[in-house]
Formats: sequence, structure tokens, C-alpha cells
Amino acid sequence: MNYKFVFIIFITIMIDQSPTENQIQVVTNFQELVSTPFYGEVNAICWNRKLTGDFSEIVKKIELKENIRAIEEEELYELQLSEQGQIAREIILNDLKLLKAHGASPVLNVISYYDRDDSFFPTDVYSFHVDRSPIPTDTFLCTYFGEASEILPNSQSIQKVLVPEIRNELKKLHNGTDEDFGSFLTEHFFDLHYQATANAQPINLGHGNLWRLAVDHPESKVPPCIHRAPREKNGQTRLMIIC
Repeated sequence: MNYKFVFIIFITIMIDQSPTENQIQVVTNFQELVSTPFYGEVNAICWNRKLTGDFSEIVKKIELKENIRAIEEEELYELQLSEQGQIAREIILNDLKLLKAHGASPVLNVISYYDRDDSFFPTDVYSFHVDRSPIPTDTFLCTYFGEASEILPNSQSIQKVLVPEIRNELKKLHNGTDEDFGSFLTEHFFDLHYQATANAQPINLGHGNLWRLAVDHPESKVPPCIHRAPREKNGQTRLMIIC
């Protein structure tokens, strides 16, 4: 049997069955994560990892008085942890070190929930959205514990401001001239949000994977990556790095 031929057929079938995966480039180390360019449809790069250690222990040790809290490295060092908890801590500290050396500003967050926007056009992080920057940059994130974030293939989305019913309501809210309507959408971040099309298949980013997502900036050569925070389940707290 020609195993190489069978393998090629298998890969072809997988691509045909999962066209959304054309958006994701998988890498095997941090250097590849930060140096691999976005191109074509690829606007999400994943350093795929299977992490060891007990990240839940870190979450349990953190006192959370508000819905979200940033954890400084000093506090992380001071936690009294089991051997598995210490392994998890070292992984997080190393990720922080790598990202900072790259020039990023990572934040380790413990999250019970994000603030929600209950308006007819929610602009909170539970809504599918893209990040925007006036200068070239990327979004990095990794979920260590709790529900993981999702991305939405650009081909399975529509910008909310282009949905006729939503656009008409926004025009009523604007109550200004047509000339400055575009500026109104930008100033209030309405143009950053997207709606999934029928039968869309959001992609779960999983645990332990460190992701680099394309941002909307003037020099970007690819569409920005559409993503959202997950709805928390059963009050489960999340532990993640984002920058």
C-alpha cells in the first residue's frame, strides 16, 4: 500500500470537510508563533500545547472580590502551591517572560465574568468582535483554566452595521447627517462587531494553546481575526493571559 498517497488523500478530505481551518496556522514553538507572518486567509496562529500542572489550584488560591482581577507576578510567586500547582505557575511565568521579551504587555487575569452591555447592540467582549490599533500589533491570548475563547471564520460572519435592521436602528440612535454616520459607528466601536451567519461554526481556542490573532491596523495585510469571550458555565472562574 502507498501510505504516502493515503496520507495525502486523508489530509485533502480533512481540508475539504473543515475549510475554516484554512484560517489557522499551527506552530510548535514561541519563536514560530511571533515570526510566522499572517497571509491569505490566515489571521490566527496557534502554538498548540498540551500543558501539565494544576491551573485550577492557582484559581482557588486567588481571592476574587470583583468580577475580574489582574494578578501580578509577585503575588503568583507568593502562592503556596502543591507540586502540580508549582508546575502550572512556572508555565505561566515563562509565558509572561516570553511575551514581555517580545515587547508585549501581557496581563494574567482571573475572571468570574465580564461586564455586559444590555443594549440592542451589545459591544461587550461576549459579542464577536475584532481588535483595532493605530499601529501594527497583534493580540495574544491563552486560556489556562475555565471556558476558552472562540474565533469566528471571517467567511461565516457579517459586520453587524451592514445588517439592514441593525443599521436602521443605529441611524435612529445617531440622529445626525449621513456624512458623519461612519464616524459615529467608529467612535462608538459599532463597526468592530460581527454577527455569525446561519450554520456558522465558531472555533474553540482550547486550553493551554497560546494564540496570536490579527488586529485591524493600517499596515495589516489580512482581515482581522473575529473572536469573543465565552459565556461562563456554572459560575466557573477563568484563568488567562491576554495582551
